[in-house]
Amino acid sequence: MFDNQPEHSIGGTGADRAALSAAGLHKAYGATVALEHADISLVAGKVHALLGENGAGKSTLVRILTGAVAPDAGGMMLNGKPYAPHSLLDARTRKVATAFQELSLIPNLSVAQNLLLPNLPRAFASMVSTRRTLEAGAEILARHGLDRIDPAAEVGRLALADRQRIEITRAIDNAGQVLILDEPTASLAETDWLFDQIRKATQRGVAVLYISHRLAEVREICTEATVLRNGTTIASVDLGDASDGDIFEMMVGRKFAHQRKPRVMRSASGEAARLAVMDLCGHDLQDMSFELRPGEILGVAALEGQGQQELFRMLVGIERPHSGRIEVDGAPVKFSGPRDALKIGSGIAYLPEERKTEGIFSGLSAATNVVLPVMGQAARGILISHGREISVAQAAADRVEMNPRYLSFPIGDLSGGNQQKALIARTLATGAQTLLLFDPSRGVDVGTKQSIYAAIRAFADDGGAVLFYSSELPEIVQLADRCLALYGGRITRRFKGAEITEQSLVAAMLGHVTPEITEGVLA
Repeated sequence: MFDNQPEHSIGGTGADRAALSAAGLHKAYGATVALEHADISLVAGKVHALLGENGAGKSTLVRILTGAVAPDAGGMMLNGKPYAPHSLLDARTRKVATAFQELSLIPNLSVAQNLLLPNLPRAFASMVSTRRTLEAGAEILARHGLDRIDPAAEVGRLALADRQRIEITRAIDNAGQVLILDEPTASLAETDWLFDQIRKATQRGVAVLYISHRLAEVREICTEATVLRNGTTIASVDLGDASDGDIFEMMVGRKFAHQRKPRVMRSASGEAARLAVMDLCGHDLQDMSFELRPGEILGVAALEGQGQQELFRMLVGIERPHSGRIEVDGAPVKFSGPRDALKIGSGIAYLPEERKTEGIFSGLSAATNVVLPVMGQAARGILISHGREISVAQAAADRVEMNPRYLSFPIGDLSGGNQQKALIARTLATGAQTLLLFDPSRGVDVGTKQSIYAAIRAFADDGGAVLFYSSELPEIVQLADRCLALYGGRITRRFKGAEITEQSLVAAMLGHVTPEITEGVLA
């Protein structure tokens, strides 16, 4: 279908006009080959997409382009000259900057300090000037349309979406030649700000590498794409000449038939509520009330900052409501944290928003990360049995179609998709009968999404109850039996079955309130 050599590809992205080009890149970690033969060319003033399944080699390619790791073979050119950065900072001095999906910000430093590191303004006796740092940080924020963010704010206290914006802003401000954006919208509900910043960067002649699993936004902002599969560049194509089906086929090696599973409404109305929320208030939430019954998948649709994060955190005791009532299996509860929520009644397991800082223990194996809540099952007496740990972890990993060979790897070395599979496997391994999943497929490829969807459906089909928030409306349309739309910390609409469409969700998420269907019908 497409020539597998990028220099002969559709659109002719040849290295002779490239700002940054790479040819024949190879990288192995012991017996594991992460990158077999990768070629890519980025053109000044153009946005080029990098596509591929999780584990295809995208992260390794980015690490090589940014100097985080050195290739075992192959070479790179920057503006026609050999390019071999030995660190992220070295790449940045050559005006190649990256915004990572797994944020690289220092959480206990201010916004301004994160934006300016390592070159903080100095005052007398080479001491860092706090005043000049804040002034320079404020100037950068204003230049990129983020003057609403306080430059003195501690980064770790910002919402995840604002942390993502700071990461992106720092990269754009340092990218004089090449800007690499790794899943930049994974934590952003809207793309307007980001795309505006990208267009301004390309107008300055910056070449942009855009990595995303969301083809719709790739087509909106990118003109060309390179597809990786199993560590090898399959093709570089003009996106105007390649259909979604063509791209999926290049990514997975076979034709991809996107089939939406017909929604079968489960008859749960006669069952007692597994989880009941009554008049919950606090922080941004106002009068939140709903019920979740066994066998149901209840979606939450909302734009950024409408109270969805506070809702999930209150339900597992991370944050305290000001008023209201939470019941599990008919009994009122007050949790001291997620571990406490696991022990109450039939148990509630929570998948957090940010896997790097709230989910994984990067230095431990994937198997250990999966079995952490049920470590006793992997023990022989007071000692942990490696064999039992792998056995318990594999049983849970099988439910999300995670390749068992990854269980022995440090989880920090895995792709984002496999990290997410491991975390979902961990929630399933707990034996909890209620799952609270916050953006469960954030930043994963189309194949991994289908595995996650299948695991969620299977859990509900077995009598489990699922409450999930997603930043992707098609995911809610495909998965949810019922849906709550939030705006301003309130439920603006409740939908069920065929009423759940992207158009109806968008209207409700923007605050266009219509008379709600009664709780008695939709609870």
